[in-house]
Amino acid sequence: MQVFVTGATGWIGSAVVDELLDAGHEVTGLARSDASAATLDRKGARVRRGDLDDLDGLRSAAEEADAVIHLANKHDWGNPAESNRAERAAVETFADSLTGTGRAFVLAAGLSTVAKGRPATETDLSPAVGPDSHRGGAENLALEYAEKGMRVISARFAPSVHGVGDHGFLAAIVAAAHKHGVSGYVGDGTAAWAAVHRTDAARLVRLALEGAPTGSLLHAVAEEAVTTREIAEAVGRTLGLPVVSVAPENATEHFGFVGRFFALDMSASSARTRELLAWTPYGPSLAEDIEAGAYA
Repeated sequence: MQVFVTGATGWIGSAVVDELLDAGHEVTGLARSDASAATLDRKGARVRRGDLDDLDGLRSAAEEADAVIHLANKHDWGNPAESNRAERAAVETFADSLTGTGRAFVLAAGLSTVAKGRPATETDLSPAVGPDSHRGGAENLALEYAEKGMRVISARFAPSVHGVGDHGFLAAIVAAAHKHGVSGYVGDGTAAWAAVHRTDAARLVRLALEGAPTGSLLHAVAEEAVTTREIAEAVGRTLGLPVVSVAPENATEHFGFVGRFFALDMSASSARTRELLAWTPYGPSLAEDIEAGAYA
C-alpha cells in the first residue's frame, strides 16, 4: 500500500515508518522541517511538507494515498484548547477525504481517560466527546465514520511507549530523579501504568493497517499494570538513588508536567487486540529498559 503517515519522524511514527517500509509498503511522511524531510528521505520514504494546520494539504495527501496513519499531535500543554481543535480538524479532514473509498484510517489515541478504577479494555469507549473534550473527541469522531465506506481503526497507546531515545513521560521522571537526587513516586505508589516497547507498538500499527476491521479499538499494551512505585524502584536501582514518596500536592513541582499524570492509574488490557491481530509483544519490559540504561 501507499501509506500517508503524520508524525512520521516522531517517537512512535519513526518506528512505524520503518515497520511499514520493511514490510514492503510505500510511505509518504508529513514533514514540518528540513531535518524531518531529510530523515524520511534517507529511509526511502517520500516527503510531503506541511503540518496539521494545512488542512488542504492533508486532504490532498489522503486522497492520493491507499491509507492514512495519523500519529501527529500538537501536544501544546500550555494551550490544550488549540491542541484539541487541531486534532479534531485533522481527523475530520482525513475522514471526510476517505469516506466511500474503502481505504483505511488508523489514528493514534491514548488510554489516560478511558477507564477509572480498573484496567481499560477494548470494549470501553472514550468518554471524550465533542470539540471541547480531550483531544477534541477525535476518536469518537472518527468512529462515526466507521460505517461510511472506510475502515476506521483506533490504536490506543500505553502511557509509556518505551525504548532507547524516548523523550516522553518516563524520560521526564528520570530527569526529575537526576535533578532531586531521589527517585520518586506519588502518594503510595499503587497507581499503575500500562507499558509497551516502541517496536511492538509499531508492529501493532502495521498489523492494524493490514487487517483490523472497521471500528476496531486496539490497545498497544504489553504490560497491563506497572505500578508507579515499581517504576521509581527501577529508576532508583539504575541510578543508585533512594526511592521516596512525593506528596500528591507536590507532584507537579517535583516532576514537572508529568506530575499530573504520574498519580493517575492508566492500566489497560490488550487481550482482545492480541487475539484479533495475533500480536505478541517481544520487546523488553519497562523495568528491563530502565535497568539496561535506556534512560540513564
